[in-house]
Amino acid sequence: MRTILILLLALPVLGDDDANANKLTGAWRMKEGTVTHTLTIVDDYYSLASFDVANRKFIHTEGGPYRVVEDDMVNGEVEYNTSRKEAVGEAFAYSYALKGDRLSLFRNGKDELWERIDDGRGPLAGNWRITGRDQDGKMVEIKPAARKTIKILSGTRFQWAAINSETGEFFGTGGGTYTFKDGRYTERIEFFSRDSSRVGMSLGFDGRVEGRNWFHSGKSSKGDPISEVWSR
Repeated sequence: MRTILILLLALPVLGDDDANANKLTGAWRMKEGTVTHTLTIVDDYYSLASFDVANRKFIHTEGGPYRVVEDDMVNGEVEYNTSRKEAVGEAFAYSYALKGDRLSLFRNGKDELWERIDDGRGPLAGNWRITGRDQDGKMVEIKPAARKTIKILSGTRFQWAAINSETGEFFGTGGGTYTFKDGRYTERIEFFSRDSSRVGMSLGFDGRVEGRNWFHSGKSSKGDPISEVWSR
C-alpha cells in the first residue's frame, strides 16, 4: 500500500484553482544559511533541489508528476528522492497558498517560505526527456523506459536527473541557471552530484527547438562532444 503524504500550507488559499495552478508554474527559491533550495514546477512536474554553492556541495533532490485536483490541493507521485529511496512510488497530496510572489508551505514539520525566481515562461521551459544521442556519427533513439534522463527547465533554471522510477535507483543530477538566445544555449552549473569540481562552470551548446523536440550539441562538462535530442 502506498503511503500518503499530507503537506499542509500555512497561509489561507487565495484565488481559484486555475489561477493558482498557473501561478505555481516556474521556479522558486528558499535560503537557509549557505544552503539554497530550489523548487521548479512545469508541465505538471516538480523538482526540488538542495545545494550549497559556496561549499560546492550537493545535498538532496526529489521530484515527480503532480496535478491540481481542487482549488487548494495538489497530488502526485514521487519518481526520485536521493535522501529516501523507499519514497519512490509514494503518493502525496498537499494544499497550497500563494500571496504575491511567495509560496508558503508546511513541510517536514516546519514552515517554509518560498520566493519566486521566474514564472516558467520561455522557449525551453518544460519537462524534457532524452530521446536520441549520437553514437559514432549516428543518432540512436532512446525509447521510453523506467530508466531515463529528464531535464526540467523553468524560464531561467535547469536541472537534469538520471533515474529509474521503478527501482528507485538514482544515477546523478546537476543544475543551475541557463540562457537561450540566438540558437545558443548556455548553462552555469550550481550543483553536480557526481563531481563537485564542475560547480561554477559555464557550458555553451548550439540548440534549436522544432515542434516538441530540442536539438542540442556541444561539449559535456568533461569536454566530450555530444549531440542529443530531447523531447517534451
